[in-house]
Amino acid sequence: MAQRFGGKYSPDGTDAKTPRSARRAEVIPAGGRTNVMFIPALVLVATTVTDGAAAMTLGLAGAAVWTLSAWLLREGLLAQAAFEARKVARRPALPRKIFAAVGAGLGTALAVTAHLSTPGDILAPLLFGLCVTGLHLVAFGIDPLKSKGMEGIDTFQQDRVARVVDEAEKYLSAMTDALRRAGDRQATAKLEDFQQAARTLIRTVEEDPRDLTAARKYLGVYLRGARDASVKFADIYSRTQDPDARDHYLALLQDLEQNFAARTQKSLLDDRSDLTIEIDVLRERLAREGVRLD
Repeated sequence: MAQRFGGKYSPDGTDAKTPRSARRAEVIPAGGRTNVMFIPALVLVATTVTDGAAAMTLGLAGAAVWTLSAWLLREGLLAQAAFEARKVARRPALPRKIFAAVGAGLGTALAVTAHLSTPGDILAPLLFGLCVTGLHLVAFGIDPLKSKGMEGIDTFQQDRVARVVDEAEKYLSAMTDALRRAGDRQATAKLEDFQQAARTLIRTVEEDPRDLTAARKYLGVYLRGARDASVKFADIYSRTQDPDARDHYLALLQDLEQNFAARTQKSLLDDRSDLTIEIDVLRERLAREGVRLD
């Protein structure tokens, strides 16, 4: 559905130059350079499909491996971006980018073999495959091999946090998908503001799993309700363009954004209070040992 552009003088009164829009600008980690990696597979199929049974079989196999490699690369870049966006994160369970490099090398070896004029020569395919694997690793790097920010964190508690966070992210993604059907620019912008507040709370809980108990209702019950409300709004607004429905939905998002921000602020204040208590206890202990910090 077409969407109207907004601005200072648009009917909805939104300003396209607000800081909010600038804050949401992000670079997609898996963009054009990963899409290009799907092209060689098509070229390989086109150049081997009429060259006989052996060449066609090798070409199709090489194209399949290249396609799998390109998909693994895309997923690996997305996983790395999510890893780098968090202060506390586990390393990806599957080293997708490394597997993608190996797949690119193997696909190259099959492609070279399919085009060999002298069957049986394995040195050329092997060398080309090794070169492509190395160049792939240089161009795209390797996966994060170590977790970060998890020193001293209980593994069981971190697993509980990971499950809640994954569920919360699914709710946020479902809300985005629902608003696409509504096609309303102002509602989409307001939803992004709320998602920013929700993800700030998510990062706070990830950094300190002790906040999970207090925040679980927000990341579970509230987000599930917000998702259901978004789906209902999208269904109604896509059919009727009812302004009252949009106003009620925007008000709901505003209330949710404020509540999530307040919960995050309370978590930060509680952390500061805990730190103050620990410092006071340490000062008293040092004073008893005859050490003064004046």
